[in-house]
Amino acid sequence: MAGAPDHLFNLRNNFYLGAYQAAINTSDLPNLSPDDAVERDSFVYRSYIALGSYQLVINEIDAAAATPLQAVKLLALYLSSPENKESTILSLKEWLADSTIANNAILRLIAGIIFMHEEDYNEALKHTNAGGTMELHALNVQIFLKMHRSDYAEKQLRIMQQTDEDHTLTQLATAWLNLAVGGSKIQEAYLIFQDFSEKYPMTGLILNGKAVCCMHMGNFDEAETLLLEALNKASLKQRTFFTWYVEQDAKDPETLANLVVCSLHIGKSSSRYLSQLKLSHPDHVLVKRASSAEDNFERAVQSVA
Repeated sequence: MAGAPDHLFNLRNNFYLGAYQAAINTSDLPNLSPDDAVERDSFVYRSYIALGSYQLVINEIDAAAATPLQAVKLLALYLSSPENKESTILSLKEWLADSTIANNAILRLIAGIIFMHEEDYNEALKHTNAGGTMELHALNVQIFLKMHRSDYAEKQLRIMQQTDEDHTLTQLATAWLNLAVGGSKIQEAYLIFQDFSEKYPMTGLILNGKAVCCMHMGNFDEAETLLLEALNKASLKQRTFFTWYVEQDAKDPETLANLVVCSLHIGKSSSRYLSQLKLSHPDHVLVKRASSAEDNFERAVQSVA
């Protein structure tokens, strides 16, 4: 007997591939079960978060909402302002200590995302390592790669492959691992992103994936073209989407960071991209590294002055 149709497949897939506005636009699905409706709403609100619309999420999710939505609201609060981080993490820890909700998959996922942002990878893994969903396994792959433990990331990927080898998240996780391993695996990663670009509408995530592969292979001119396309998608969308979406898309941190690196390799000025990144995402790792390098240079100059 065939399984029940997956009414949320397209919405999930859009979210996984970075087509956040498309996920929102296709979320009006009739006759969903209560659980599916909550899952639908969690993806919609996470899409708004990905587009930088934190306050909308904070305003719309009230105290009566289901636990997964409350967890998503915590993520919006955490990302909305540096002043909110400490109180949000305290609330998150209180929820995780509550045995009645601590095993909720979305709450565990949000915990993993927040602690990964905090670079507290061991704490993140306390809540994600047990897995249970494809998203949790995919997040584990990302966390282990951040820890430079590709061996553990590969174990998580094998679980995903055994569950559903063709799943979008399995393919993405394969590409992430291939990029980390390097060598001949880079071409395999590129082919995954190329396959996505042929099957689905182009997104910043897909373009950045292809561009990073190109940079690893030394094809910096092609990488620049892909990254500029990702940056220019904002102006193309201006005719159809709200201004707040255009502005957020134009400041995508990974596109800007990759353009900084790419520009340096092809001998072009990267100052404008770095300035945009500093203004829009001052906590980005590339901004921190650049600031640290500038401070070290200033100290060196002063020491010989």
